[in-house]
Amino acid sequence: MNRRYVLSMGVSLVSLSLMVASSGHAWAQTQPATGEIALETVTVEGQVGSGTGPVNGYVPNRTTTGSKTDTPIEEIPQSVSVIGREEIEDRQAQKVDEALRYTAGVFAQPYGLDSDTDWFFIRGFDAGQTGVFLNNLPLYQYGFGGFYIDPFVLERIEVLKGPSAALYGGSSIGGLVNLVSKRPTTEPLRYVETGINSWGNGYAAFDFGGAVDKDKIWSYRLTGKVSGGGWETEIAEDFRGVIAPAFTFRPSAATALTVLASYQHMDLMHTGGFLPYVGTVVPASFGRISRRFYYSEPDIDLYRRDQTMVGYEFEHALNDIWTIRQNFRYAYTDSRERGPYPYGYLDPATGFPVSTPTGPNNLLYRIGFQHHTVVNTASLDNQAEAKFDTGPLSHKLLLGLDYKYYNIDHIQESGGGTPLSATNPIYGTPQGPTVPYLDQNLTMNQVGFYAQDQIRFGTGWIATLNGRYDYVTTKSTDTVGNANFDDTAGEFSGRLGLGYEFANGMTPYVALSRSFNPVIGSDFSGNAFAPEIGRQFEVGLKYKPTAFDALITVSLFDLTRQNTLTSDPVNPFFDVQLGEVRSRGFELEGQANITEGLKALAAFTAYDIEITKDTNPLLIGNRPNVVPEIMASGWLDYTVQDGPLRGLGFGAGVRYVGFSYVDNENTLEVLAATVFDAGIRYTRENFTVALNVNNLFDNEYVSSCDTQFTCNYGAGRVATLKASYKW
Repeated sequence: MNRRYVLSMGVSLVSLSLMVASSGHAWAQTQPATGEIALETVTVEGQVGSGTGPVNGYVPNRTTTGSKTDTPIEEIPQSVSVIGREEIEDRQAQKVDEALRYTAGVFAQPYGLDSDTDWFFIRGFDAGQTGVFLNNLPLYQYGFGGFYIDPFVLERIEVLKGPSAALYGGSSIGGLVNLVSKRPTTEPLRYVETGINSWGNGYAAFDFGGAVDKDKIWSYRLTGKVSGGGWETEIAEDFRGVIAPAFTFRPSAATALTVLASYQHMDLMHTGGFLPYVGTVVPASFGRISRRFYYSEPDIDLYRRDQTMVGYEFEHALNDIWTIRQNFRYAYTDSRERGPYPYGYLDPATGFPVSTPTGPNNLLYRIGFQHHTVVNTASLDNQAEAKFDTGPLSHKLLLGLDYKYYNIDHIQESGGGTPLSATNPIYGTPQGPTVPYLDQNLTMNQVGFYAQDQIRFGTGWIATLNGRYDYVTTKSTDTVGNANFDDTAGEFSGRLGLGYEFANGMTPYVALSRSFNPVIGSDFSGNAFAPEIGRQFEVGLKYKPTAFDALITVSLFDLTRQNTLTSDPVNPFFDVQLGEVRSRGFELEGQANITEGLKALAAFTAYDIEITKDTNPLLIGNRPNVVPEIMASGWLDYTVQDGPLRGLGFGAGVRYVGFSYVDNENTLEVLAATVFDAGIRYTRENFTVALNVNNLFDNEYVSSCDTQFTCNYGAGRVATLKASYKW
């Protein structure tokens, strides 16, 4: 039994002991003479109904994503999905991309269960690097200079689908994910939780909050989590922790300042991924490579990250019309990674990688790799909001000026790696030296001015008008490679939306949008790449029934992504911007609190994605690799409300992901997969014990292949047991 497994068990047991001890103390304080348990009400800053506060069950009412103002979700002329804290807890999602598994229009975890990164595609396009926002401020990522957010510190996970630069500036063409932090409470909040999964990974977490003074001018929130232990991949283990303090100063109803901060440490070994098509999707001569196969070297395997963030949200109402806001965040990450990774099988005769095993030992070809990456980034968003009428028109006008600074200083090295048997791995062979191929310092500055007018008129008309202009500068110096360029670009983005809100809860809408996303790099001649351009036409319907609490969203869209990179036909080691991809699709999503104890989710996605321009004419009309065109999911959750089984809850879900292609030539397929999840829990007074099992029937499947050398298994069956207590 390894050191970190012991640590994970210790963390869980100590936390459980503290819960029992604190519960006895709390019962002694709160139990009246009748013997009944008196429970105090806990309220959170930004109550149910707020755009950043808790979601009532599974059904959101308001959001700030898609408007940057506190807006009813049906008034936003784009498809928006909101995953609230209760849904995250019911499914025990341990990563952001895991929480997105049941969301329409999102292909979550395309590269399997990655222990250090969240991956997702929105409307067919990768959004994991340039489509991540935290509290409506960008968490821009380039190369290995990304950020990791533990979902335990989040109140909501929200998805805005389609081009969104009209509000947010340069961002993923397919859409974005906005993470919403937990915020300070004005009433006492005391919560502890501990758990362990069937891979031997345990954790302990806490969430405290409340007012500091009797007038509730000062309030705080302190959230933290520590975890460690094993993973599905053999040998691999991790240790990580996060702490996120926050406080709010509210001297009056017109003024509030909230400071949000966090520190996170990660120390882990590599898991999953980078396996050949033959031996995973289809059997090799020896069968299939084990899903638990560890491909690196335990003596040198390294992934370590230290990440810090601090920022604030300031709001002041000048009068009944004008409100001003300023939101700011600085973020820093320092990450190191080292270890070989496989790239196909070794051909002993040539020493190069091939697609099928050629020798009796089934040797995998491995490449040595390491990097050291440091990122400093800052974001500032100034806003002025005005509410007023002009004749029959009611306006909510938003004017904004924002700035994004991103600097990455990184060195990447590659070199010789020794082969490793896929069927009988023997570790410990010394690895060859690595040589730098990139030593880059890159700085991006983006300044944007934007305006939005949300107009209501007539008996139910809602118009949304957006315009934004961005000026972006990018400068890169590379001391060992050719990543030397200096570029400026100016881009206009816009959105026009129109909807009508019927008395029966139906709101049909139509929207046009234009967006951009900066592309870092240069062509063979050293010319910097121009931004990608996205154009979308979307029609949809948002329905909030009057008979029960639910939100049903239906959308049809036609999205084109231009200026995509494609191989230079003259210089094969370089790219040119002559590509175009079109994504057309239908999305259906339902979230419902059907009765007091019955909640439901349903999602269906159908796409038609094709390459419409490319330097290789044989690719035109094909589907891009990795992305499935059909996805569906459903989740049903019921908690007994009365009788001797009161507090007993059950949840069950199913996820379907259609087939995808390995290559843009569409010659190899990754099979479709269906996975079932389930959960059971019991709550008595303030105690809750829950057991969730993902991939209940242990379906062995491949999530996707980026090439025939880089395929990724989906996560196997894992059971997570947790206990929590609040007082």
